[in-house]
Amino acid sequence: MLPHQLELLAPARNADIGIEAVNHGADAVYIGGPSFGARAAASNDIADIARLVAHAHRFNARVFVTLNTILRDDELEPARRQVWQLFDAGVDALIIQDMGLLELDLPPIQLHASTQCDIRTPEKAAFLQDVGLNQLVLARELDLAQIAAIRAALRPETVLEFFVHGALCVAYSGQCYISHAHTGRSANRGDCSQACRLPYQVTDMEGRIVAHDKHVLSMKDNNQSANLDALVDAGIRSFKIEGRYKDMGYVKNITAHYRKLLDELIERRPQFARSSSGRTTFAFTPDPYQNFNREFTDYFVGGRRDDIGAFDTPKNPGLPVGYVSKLGDRWLELETDSPDIVLHNGDGLCYYTLQKELAGLAINRAEKVGEGVWRVFPKDPMGSFKDLRAGTQVNRNRDVNWTRMLDKASSERRIGVWLRLNETLDGFALTLTDADGNVATVEAGHAKEAAKDAAKTEATLRGHLGKLGGTIFEPMEIALDLSQTWFLPASFVNALRRDGIAALEAARAAAYQRPPRAMPVEPPATYPEDTLSYLANVYNHKARDFYAKHGVKVIAAAYESHEETGEVSLMITKHCVRYSLSLCPKQAKGVIGVSGTVRAAPLTLVNGSEKLTLRFDCKACEMHVVGKLKPAVAQKSSPLNFYRARPVS
Repeated sequence: MLPHQLELLAPARNADIGIEAVNHGADAVYIGGPSFGARAAASNDIADIARLVAHAHRFNARVFVTLNTILRDDELEPARRQVWQLFDAGVDALIIQDMGLLELDLPPIQLHASTQCDIRTPEKAAFLQDVGLNQLVLARELDLAQIAAIRAALRPETVLEFFVHGALCVAYSGQCYISHAHTGRSANRGDCSQACRLPYQVTDMEGRIVAHDKHVLSMKDNNQSANLDALVDAGIRSFKIEGRYKDMGYVKNITAHYRKLLDELIERRPQFARSSSGRTTFAFTPDPYQNFNREFTDYFVGGRRDDIGAFDTPKNPGLPVGYVSKLGDRWLELETDSPDIVLHNGDGLCYYTLQKELAGLAINRAEKVGEGVWRVFPKDPMGSFKDLRAGTQVNRNRDVNWTRMLDKASSERRIGVWLRLNETLDGFALTLTDADGNVATVEAGHAKEAAKDAAKTEATLRGHLGKLGGTIFEPMEIALDLSQTWFLPASFVNALRRDGIAALEAARAAAYQRPPRAMPVEPPATYPEDTLSYLANVYNHKARDFYAKHGVKVIAAAYESHEETGEVSLMITKHCVRYSLSLCPKQAKGVIGVSGTVRAAPLTLVNGSEKLTLRFDCKACEMHVVGKLKPAVAQKSSPLNFYRARPVS
């Protein structure tokens, strides 16, 4: 990828979704392989990935495979074999977290640093660049100035990637161990139990309740739609959509949304270009609010904000449609916010109870009974809907009409092609040149018979040559380079055109080049620190060897090795519960009557029998969620042990 190119990177749970991501304008797609991906339930076999690769490469789009878990020693060889299989399948790059992979015999495939690598500083970014990673997925928590500082520290060919849409992990990626500590399911191994989406009671040091049953670790969803220009200016070139667990409709809609935004940006700023081929048109108007979301935030890109949390519910609150005007024994009437709003059988509605809990209501039948008035018959009994009363605001979180629309073909992606028909000694030749400069020429013998009606014959000839509807091409211009207008049967012209398209597709496939892998610098780059704690996620001896080679003196094993049995930071996050609850000492400064009385004392999170301590590092403006390994989890095997101090020689 060249420095002026912009890449829209879409997720794929499976190959079919990946193919539609490409069709809806993705310049690249990332997908899980057979194993070792950070979404354990989104794996795919090699044959399916090869099918996706073949389709993506037709448009010069790329396919990245996630191999971004930390690996045990016994998994290194299976991982190495899988990498070679993926390379043979045509995959363009691997997204990795475990540095032990760099110590293996790998094919010349690009390596990208996963968000799990927790890249927040210019020093760490430069190190990863210098050990041979081509593309770096930056931490979601960075602001524009921090991104720009990282960009300034790197070589121009190193690509910076940033999440622009989707669910947000509250922790710095790779720095959350709550799931493993409580359940043995490791987030760093693709099996997070999502403790951050649970409701918690928050208490202070005296046991007083600060917040009751709030999802204080649950973030709203990421949406950087308004910040794309600023991100480009800061140095981002790959714009990543989260969602390898998301369905087809989500990927179609969100990919189309950002495709349109990036195309508009490129039109305004022609110094930039797409990193793949073709022009995409849509049969619908993309709308990110139509998909599951927890409401939206642009997180920390523009600095710290106090409205980043989805504290009331981790569910999809949907879009407002109106309010309850009447209640019957089997129905309710809704007055819509606009007469244009149409309710459908099968729609999903929701509302907040008096306790601010989100309650769902599925429509069995919807009848229009007046202008902007609908009578709704729910699938469940009316008595089951807690706190539903006249005046209740109602949202729609599932529009069945929208879902059905996206179940159909909803986009076309075409590459411009110029066609020229000319004569040969014994027939005719058709030359096709596509927008990327690929050229194919096919010839066929045919007698030359003068046309009786030159104008009509020429129009018919152009019509047959331009019939590219079933291909990935669209005709930009058709030139007839003939000494005179000849009559040619439709069967001959159509066969020549089909052969020409096949030859052009073959020329494109032959011209495709996988991106080269960056070479590590020599002598080996020195890691920015000489000591690594469990937070470095070193889980195998090859990873240990990697860091030792790069100057690290003391290397602790990953948390999953169970060396850390006492209280430690199980999550590190830029999100601050004190700040969100207006209890931050920095917020209190200058407020009359509270000066000097607000301290960043620890808080406690309680969910059932689970307790976690919140400690606040105000200098770094970070929060640590502190806890310890459960005894039942600690009893499980501890596969490795590294020196915590330099051994005595």
